[in-house]
Amino acid sequence: MKELAQRVKPRKRPMKLSTTVTLMICSVIGSVLLLAFALWFWQISNATRDGVKETALAVARTLADSPEIKRGLLLPPDSNVIQPLTQAVAARNDLLYAIVTNMHGIRYSHPNAGIIGQHFIGEDLNPALKGKENVAVNRGVLAPALRVFTPVYNDASQQIGVVVVGISLSKVDQQVSRSRWAVMWTLLFSALVGSLGTWQLVRVLKRILLGLEPHEISAQFKQRQAMLQSLKEGVIAVDADGRVTLLNHAARQMLLTNAPDGAAGHGPLLADLLEVLETGEPTHDRELGCNGLLLLSNTVPVRSQGVVIGAISTFRDKTEVSQLLQRLDGMVNYVDALRTTSHEFMNKLHVILGLLNMKSYDKLEEYVLQTAQNYQTDIGAIQHRVKSPVVAGFLLGKINRAKERGFTLTLADESLVPDNPNEKQVTVLVTVLGNLIENALDAMNNQPEGEVGILLHYQDGWLTGEVSDDGPGIAPGNIDAIFRKGFSTKGDNRGVGLFLASQQLTELGGTITVESEPGVFTQFFVHLPWDSERKNA
Repeated sequence: MKELAQRVKPRKRPMKLSTTVTLMICSVIGSVLLLAFALWFWQISNATRDGVKETALAVARTLADSPEIKRGLLLPPDSNVIQPLTQAVAARNDLLYAIVTNMHGIRYSHPNAGIIGQHFIGEDLNPALKGKENVAVNRGVLAPALRVFTPVYNDASQQIGVVVVGISLSKVDQQVSRSRWAVMWTLLFSALVGSLGTWQLVRVLKRILLGLEPHEISAQFKQRQAMLQSLKEGVIAVDADGRVTLLNHAARQMLLTNAPDGAAGHGPLLADLLEVLETGEPTHDRELGCNGLLLLSNTVPVRSQGVVIGAISTFRDKTEVSQLLQRLDGMVNYVDALRTTSHEFMNKLHVILGLLNMKSYDKLEEYVLQTAQNYQTDIGAIQHRVKSPVVAGFLLGKINRAKERGFTLTLADESLVPDNPNEKQVTVLVTVLGNLIENALDAMNNQPEGEVGILLHYQDGWLTGEVSDDGPGIAPGNIDAIFRKGFSTKGDNRGVGLFLASQQLTELGGTITVESEPGVFTQFFVHLPWDSERKNA
């Protein structure tokens, strides 16, 4: 494992989910907060300046309506009537200055009493001299200020002067700064709430993702997909609503590829999944027929926090397994037949050796001729009629098995089976004959003797077979049921052989039928395609 780890080139680890989510959300929150701060600060600045301007206008209008101001403008600038009043108002309202001028722009008041009587500085006075209120930012004798100009009218509604109220720009900026700090604290509180929300979101995501990072989830998903697709067993999963969410290659091959056009052969499997969804109880080793296949299925519910959120089923083709078992059983029978023949041959050699020692040449000649005749009758006849080595060996094994059980198995003289390169057709024939012969031997088990006859005949690419026995026969009520899966008169957990035989013949395009008279005979007729070398020649 260490050597493997050293060979694998280390790759740069991606950024953690918590870091990625935190950075993304913090970037979004930060951008939104900065934009909100800029907009809010702009609005508050404008609102603050508007508030200061309105305050200054209110003070200026109050002074413009004051009788003392109107009376003082009728006197010379040095009359000292207006100066005390404007200075008191400026001090009371924290103004930079409050100045009153006549229609010639001559000052009647000023924080610097030494310049009273001099001309007002600034062109922004001109609109007010024409009877229009005006607001401007300018610098006069004192510091830069926000200046408000309001005309003064006498009782005859004639303009006699102008009131100028100035507020220092530094004081305006101070009020804006105080508002700015309120915005800053609000933004900091929002950032704190956003950070706590981000932290909680990351925790929830990690819990949902089972503590895995996105790149780990991606890697595990790809590994599991490769593993699922490499399985020879079919895997199918459904969600809580019964929708198929997973179907690997083997399942697709068994359920969809082999399905006849327009047929829903996967219905029994889906019904099994829906049953597990409803009950929440798993099912094990359940046999299901789908698309002409016999499937062995295991279905379990998928739970999350005690709630069933889906179901998953794994299944394999029991037909293939059964075929392999039957082929293996046929090979075992063939080996047993060869072993029996070998023992008989050794016994014959011992007899020949004994006759030679006794110099009974006449008896030896008679024994050898009889042995050769028996060989031609049994083995030679079968090899002459059945050109397929697999089928010939299978029949020899069954003949010996029938002898061991006290019965006779014969192959009709008119039988003819050419060799066949199609392994599937040969396998199906062996499977079908094996089931029919074994059933016949089992049916005659309670008889002292009995005979099973076999006729195999090839014509025009088709092989026709007949298997008959003189056993007890089949009851008329069971004739239509013997090819159904699970039906058997031999007990429980039986009834698969004839079902498989019929199923495999149907897949090849063949047929199997039966005739029986209880107490007299039973005869099965088999018809299947046969790709013989004679046909291909």
